[in-house]
Amino acid sequence: MDTAEHLLIVKEMFAAGGIVMPPLVLCTLLLWYGLGYRFWVMKEPKRMGVRDLLQYYQQDYDRPAANIVARAIKQGVRLQKKGVKNLRRHLDAAFYEYEREIGKFAVLVRVVILIAPLLGLLGTVIGMIETFDSLATMTLHSQSGGIAGGISQALFTTQMGLTVAIPGLLAHSILRRKQQQIELDLSQVKDLLCHQSHLQPSSGSHS
Repeated sequence: MDTAEHLLIVKEMFAAGGIVMPPLVLCTLLLWYGLGYRFWVMKEPKRMGVRDLLQYYQQDYDRPAANIVARAIKQGVRLQKKGVKNLRRHLDAAFYEYEREIGKFAVLVRVVILIAPLLGLLGTVIGMIETFDSLATMTLHSQSGGIAGGISQALFTTQMGLTVAIPGLLAHSILRRKQQQIELDLSQVKDLLCHQSHLQPSSGSHS
């Protein structure tokens, strides 16, 4: 019975929204899939500063990595211990995967946030056209809903478009700031590792 009621509600929503409802539902699914993936990738907090975290893994490389910055540091420390030439180039290549991972689906989320209100606006226009057509023919009720159906569709689709876009925009802004912080952390890790690698030969010559 509960399932039947849910299906009836979904059917009524699709009927109220008209032809823009299927793409709006698709936008909702894509939006929250992309946001969910980005949240999962960046969910673990960084409990120490980058310098402390680097020192932490340099002292004991086998400690588990709790987040994406820690995983990058472990990989960077491994490259540093190998003594590879042109460490910066190797770090750029190694950290590219982490930068790509935290940026994944960001474009999709932005596109959906832009498209959802436009789909709502399109539904509003369609609903108002139906309303004026019904006014022109003085049709209060028709197969497509008449005046009342047109106004209902116009308001409902606008509401749906904003309901999809506004929470998505807020969540995207939070995740975007977190992504920028992680990118700064990764850049700082590269600078610290390269600086240490430059100091090591000079300290060896003084001893």
